[in-house]
Order: sequence, then structure tokens, then C-alpha cells
Amino acid sequence: MTREKDVIKQSVYQRRRRQMIKSLPRDSLLILPTATVSRRNNDVEYPFRADSDFLYLSGFQEPEAILVLLPGRREGEYVLFCRPRDIGKEIWNGRRAGLEGACREYLADVAYPIDDFDQCLPELLAGRRRVYAASGSDEAFDHRLLSALRRLRQQARAGVAAPVELFALDDLLHERRLRKDRSEIAALKEAARVSVSAHHRLMRHCRPGLKEYVLEAELMHEFMRAGCRSPAYPSIVAGGENACILHYTENNARLNDGDLLLVDAGAEYAGYAADITRTIPVNGCFTAPQRAIYELVLAAQQAAIREVRPGRRWDAPHRAAVRVITRGLCALGILKGEPAKLIRDEAYKPFFMHKTGHWLGLDVHDVGAYKVAGSWRPLEAGMVLTVEPGIYIAAGTKGVARRWWGIGVRIEDDVLVTAKGHEILTAAAVKNVADIEAMMSTAGSH
Repeated sequence: MTREKDVIKQSVYQRRRRQMIKSLPRDSLLILPTATVSRRNNDVEYPFRADSDFLYLSGFQEPEAILVLLPGRREGEYVLFCRPRDIGKEIWNGRRAGLEGACREYLADVAYPIDDFDQCLPELLAGRRRVYAASGSDEAFDHRLLSALRRLRQQARAGVAAPVELFALDDLLHERRLRKDRSEIAALKEAARVSVSAHHRLMRHCRPGLKEYVLEAELMHEFMRAGCRSPAYPSIVAGGENACILHYTENNARLNDGDLLLVDAGAEYAGYAADITRTIPVNGCFTAPQRAIYELVLAAQQAAIREVRPGRRWDAPHRAAVRVITRGLCALGILKGEPAKLIRDEAYKPFFMHKTGHWLGLDVHDVGAYKVAGSWRPLEAGMVLTVEPGIYIAAGTKGVARRWWGIGVRIEDDVLVTAKGHEILTAAAVKNVADIEAMMSTAGSH
């Protein structure tokens, strides 16, 4: 089992910072805080997870930290504000790297106590013309930064040069995050490997009468057993009609014989997400209507994946999936009319209401613009996306025969754009009808 720290070394984060510094104007600085600790209830906190932009540049996973990059600064271009060592607090809340650890282990040029940030900030800003910051994500931090800028500008008559331009760093940083390097691809592949194993475990344990959360527990067991401390997002384990709720997360219903089960779940490894959806029969055997819808979604996904290659536009997989789904729904009698016109009229949307994919990386819905200069962007090697068409037919849908009611099917894989085409990172997760039924018939599933 690969350890997280072996996948992305501190030298990788150091290289990213150096590349970022080179891209910044000489008279600028970049300021980026990590995420804040969130309270679940009373004095219970959610497990901390670093802000993804902050993590991308630092690899530092403690709360109460701020990264500052200052091109050309003689005293050090990478400044990290963090919590100092405090043995008393560490006994209660865990170990800290401290100021020395920030430099020794995380390769900061200089580290200061986090409580000194507001005092140090005017000095760091002085003489810089431009500030790049993650504005809008942390209102309290935005206020601190703007207050410091305002105070500094009030000293202009004393000869203090204050920044006159404030830029959001999203475009600058998110374009870099969109194209994955080798260490990121390795982390994504490990997250995918663990997630595939978890989906297979769930298939083998699925049977009528269980609660959805029992199978969610099987996912979590495999994530953690295989070295992933956390899911990349709340798992969706949706039986029967619950599969027609796109972001269903209650996961507390009983699984009924004859129903389908939609499972959308992925592990997080070294900060990177997997995102897999499989739809399986609760009792291990698809009914004829279920199989018809399932194989239509599978055909749509396969057509969409064929469109993933360098130079193809972002929307090409979605358009391919829409064509297959619309024609298939017509063949099944669920839609009526001429497919080309139905596509123009978006008549498929009551049954397929979402896009076919999204970027994947440090965030399960990762950063990066989908359009450039008003046009869908071309795919490039190193980009990673999901391909996830679906069909959802809610119970009681007017004009649709009862045999289709309550069927919700989504099939999702993670796909890396390569120089010559694509690589399906989650290809090992079974998805053909025969393979699913065979896996669910193995010992321990019933």
C-alpha cells in the first residue's frame, strides 16, 4: 500500500511555488489562507481539511495558516504563518509542525506565528503594487486584508508605497491546477484504485433488507482499510426511487427486493478525489426494464468517453451522450418524436437533467474554466474529468409507462486526457450487466 507522503513530496510543492513566483509580476505578492475549522455542534468540530488552493502550493495540512509568496524578496520569497509549538495544546489537540517544522519539513523560507500576521502584513505589502488573493471565499480574511491595505494607503504622505491593485488569483492558480502533473496523476490513480475496490466490496455485500447506510459503511471500511482516511464527498447510496434524487445523502432507507441501487462514492487520497457511480440490482439480477435503461446509459457513457481526447471541446462528450440517450428513449417509447428535433428542444432534460461530467482533482468538482473567450475549451493532455450520463424516471411521471417508474441509473468513470487519447482511471470497476450480476452472485453477497 502506497503511503500518501510518498506520492507528493515536498519538492513537488516547492516546484509549484517557484513556478507560481515566476508567473507573478516582480512588484506583486500572493496571499492565501487555508480553510477555517468548522463547528459541527456545540464544542464538536468537523475533521479539518486544508483549502485546496493552499494545499496545492504548500502541502501543509494544519489549520490557522497563511501562505505568502513575495517575488524577489531577499529575506525569503515563501513566508508561512502558522501555529507555534505549544506542548500544552498539543496534548489536547494533536502535534504541530511549529515555526521550525514549517521551514524544515515544509520548506518555508521564513515562518512566523499566525498571531503576528496582522502586525506583519503592512510590512509585507509595503512597496508592492499588486496583491493576488482568494477574495470571496473567506469574508473575515477579506476584511483583514482590506483593512491592512487601507491603513497602509493612509501612510502615503509619509512615503509608504501601498498596493494599488487587488486581483483574484483564481485564473492564475486554477489554470495550473487544471493540468495535472505526474504526482497528481499518481494520487488520482490511487484514489481510483481504492474506490474501485470499495464499490466491488459493496456489490458483494448488497442484498434486500439492508439499510442504505450499512452499505455506506462497507465503502468507508474499504476506503480506510486501503489507506484513504476520508471519502472525497458524502457518499450517495440510493435505493429505488431515491436514485432519482441527484444529491441524495440520507442513506437511511431499506433496500427492497427488485429495486436498483445507485452508488456514487469515491475516496480521497493525498487530497485528490475519485468519483465513481455504479448502479446495481439490489437482489443481484436486473429486470428487463431496468436492464434496458441501464444498457442505454452505458451506451451513452461509452459514446461520451470516445470523445475524450486532445483537441475535442469540453462539451463533445455531453453532446454524444445526449444523442444516444434521446434516440434510446425514443426507441423505448419514453420520448416520442424525431430525435434531432427532440434534442434541439431539450426534450430529454426531464430524464437527463445534468451535464455529463466535471473536472476532477483536489476538489471533486475541481477548478478550471469550462469556457475560454466564450467558447467551450479544448481538452488537453493532463486534464482529468468525469463522464457520467444518467437517466432518472421518477415515480408518477406523466406520459411514461408504469414499468419505467422509479428507475434511476447513472454510470460514472474518471478519465485522464492523454497525448494520444484518454485513460479511464476507474476502468477496473465492473459495469457490464453480466459482470455486475456475476460479482453479486459471489460468496458473501447473499
